Amino acid sequence: MTETSLSGPVPCDCHHPSEKEVLNGVEQAWIWGLPLAQVDVVQTLELIDRLIRRGEPSLVITANLHYAMLSDGDPRLVEVNRQAALVVADGTPMIWYSRLTRSPLPERIAGADLIYWLCRQAAERRQRVFFLGGKPGVAAAAATKLSWMYPGLQVAGIEAPDLDSLSAREQDQLVGRIRDARPDLLLVAFGQPKGEVWLAESLQKLNVPVSIQVGASFDFVAGRATRAPRWMQRIGLEWLYRMGCDPKRLGPRYARDAWFLAKAVLRDLSGLRRREGSSSVSGCGA
Repeated sequence: MTETSLSGPVPCDCHHPSEKEVLNGVEQAWIWGLPLAQVDVVQTLELIDRLIRRGEPSLVITANLHYAMLSDGDPRLVEVNRQAALVVADGTPMIWYSRLTRSPLPERIAGADLIYWLCRQAAERRQRVFFLGGKPGVAAAAATKLSWMYPGLQVAGIEAPDLDSLSAREQDQLVGRIRDARPDLLLVAFGQPKGEVWLAESLQKLNVPVSIQVGASFDFVAGRATRAPRWMQRIGLEWLYRMGCDPKRLGPRYARDAWFLAKAVLRDLSGLRRREGSSSVSGCGA
């Protein structure tokens, strides 16, 4: 896990800025239909802290290649991404590809790392964290380990519901329990795109300052799954390591992601050639 420097607690004031004010100056890189924020880790943490101090419900998305593929084929996610305060790049292919454009992304913001940085920041700034989702016992194990790592971390609640089996009434009760726990930060592990869609639909009722879908991060923290060695992460081969650990489930997924990646790059190249051709025609007629 990369070390980052964090500033100390920021005193509260009476001003409640709008989401637009909080994110003022943050540029976006549009990569494969996703509005990815051009921020590094330190900037991401500071923006999330500002959103928490703002106190109004905000959604943050960690988007990898798989999420880009899902967004390309799911109209619901277009609205989810539009609603999100911040979409950060959790995928090495996005970082590499962005460097071929005029809008390079500084670095990958991996959800599996972000959960540690956020909990450290929450412990330092006395922010309450709610752990939601994952398989039975995993969220509790992750919360316990993070509390041990970062003394002072305030765990507002832990729940691991089977979201698909809940009735509408049970869903409302779940939302009510989270809201009543008054967390500052809600970490969700419902899988993609279920977690993002559920958060977007429930955001205002939850009334949590910042909610983030963190995917398999609970499993990594709890030791139920292992991440690739750091060198494999650096060269973009984490997917290969994960597929080797669970080929039956992840093999077909990564095949679909690779096919999407190939189509997306070809689509961009075709669009570029059309624009260049149009510019040449315009120049000849000038």
